[in-house]
Amino acid sequence: MAAAATEPPLILFDGDCNLCHGSVQFVLRRDPKAHFRFASLQSAAGRAVIAAVAPGAELPDSIVLVHRGRLRTKSAAALAIARGLRFPWPLLSVFWLVPYPLRDLVYDWIARHRYRWFGKRQECWVPTPALRARFLDADERRAGAGAQAEDRDGVHA
Repeated sequence: MAAAATEPPLILFDGDCNLCHGSVQFVLRRDPKAHFRFASLQSAAGRAVIAAVAPGAELPDSIVLVHRGRLRTKSAAALAIARGLRFPWPLLSVFWLVPYPLRDLVYDWIARHRYRWFGKRQECWVPTPALRARFLDADERRAGAGAQAEDRDGVHA
């Protein structure tokens, strides 16, 4: 468990969801110290982390934060991620005061409609070499994506 305590926070996200993809891009732009790591929930790397940290746990299919051997899901994951970004995003911590059932009710409503509102990804985004080290599933993404175009930063607008 000591190794888990020293690992950087890992964001597991729905690799098929445009909203989740946009959220990863959002975090990449606002995390200049490269605090967070990433993997899709569907990847072998993502499934292995979940199996190691919470075997048999039923997790949401949208976002999970793994840090210091703990899993945060739904609104708790989103707020913990915001706390780790540059200013002004940590100010969202005020929403920790809202009871989690209420926060998760809003989270679940958005998650339930995310494919209808934002669509699904038809191809897997491949991080640039500069960002590859931040993605546990980078090799899986490269193998599955083919010759997808990337912008110069590896972060799409």
